[in-house]
Amino acid sequence: MVNKERLVNGFMDIVRVDSGTLKERKMADYLKGKLGELGLSVTEDRAGEAHGGEAGNVIGVLEGSEDKETLMFLAHMDRVTPGTGIQPVWEGDIVKSDGKTILGADDGSGLAAILEMLTVVKDNNVPHGRVEVVFTIAEEGGLYGAKGFDEQALQAKKAIVLDSNGRAGTVINQAPAQDEIIARFYGKAAHAGVAPEKGVNAIVAASKAISRMKIGRLDEETTANIGVIQGGKATNIVPDFVEVRGESRSLVEEKLIRVTEEMSGEFIRAAAEENSRVELDVKRLYPAYHVAEDHDLLRLVKKAGEEVGLTVKIQSTGGGSDANIINGKGIAAVNLAVGNEEVHTLDEFQRVDDLVRAVEFCLKILELA
Repeated sequence: MVNKERLVNGFMDIVRVDSGTLKERKMADYLKGKLGELGLSVTEDRAGEAHGGEAGNVIGVLEGSEDKETLMFLAHMDRVTPGTGIQPVWEGDIVKSDGKTILGADDGSGLAAILEMLTVVKDNNVPHGRVEVVFTIAEEGGLYGAKGFDEQALQAKKAIVLDSNGRAGTVINQAPAQDEIIARFYGKAAHAGVAPEKGVNAIVAASKAISRMKIGRLDEETTANIGVIQGGKATNIVPDFVEVRGESRSLVEEKLIRVTEEMSGEFIRAAAEENSRVELDVKRLYPAYHVAEDHDLLRLVKKAGEEVGLTVKIQSTGGGSDANIINGKGIAAVNLAVGNEEVHTLDEFQRVDDLVRAVEFCLKILELA
């Protein structure tokens, strides 16, 4: 029942709509129009206001049979840079950009898949329960849309997020929590050639801390990284300030706490050793989640995959998504792969067959719920 040409053309139309993080106005208006045409009641919340955004989350509701379960389907509207002026190219089973931008399949493919699913439901009178669609803002900038939407205004207790790379049939049921760690070192400026002994080098203090940290993959469940260092004014000035930004992630809460404390401790120790001062800002960006394989949602997903001939692969990931936040709000959610690869790069591409299969997968989930 999935119309491949309509689906791919719809996907390409979506990625042509400019939609940066907190700059989703055009995309929100486009999607509100599409949902309205499909017979959904459509609203927009005010999630973007707290972050200076142009738009809120777009929410659509399609009423259905009361003897079937309510399901939520989510995808995000924003994309990373360079993601404006995208010109998609369809070649065989692949859609890619013209090489000057990303493709925007993250998460244009999720948006397109949900719209095609709804179109098939409408055109073919597919039996379904209540369907709640949430198109979120600012996923790439900090999951702000998912954090800001009011789950109490909706009814679903189970959700399907379409925002994972990989082959159709891949189901992400577990993802880590993430801590953000910002360390601001304060030293004392001095002339680096005339009187360096009068200065306190903030960069040296920060680098000493970093040199003692365990960075990278710490084990199969845990990672740590230092990603940004900013400071100093000139080579002839002993730097009196530097800011270091890092993160820790783990599927296991106890491990995450330990790694974050170890990284923070190294910053504090190095500052003391170098007679500088450090301010730490440690924040939990999102919680971990784990939907057990015997959960009703995963049983439903596995049965649907089998019925459409997919090899369902249940696995964890090291990345965060709206699914982390949705699970944290008490709604069981898994993240389905939609067939894109090399996301966030100019080499990003979308497999057409996988996009079609992802829609078939969602349709069967909806039918069986």
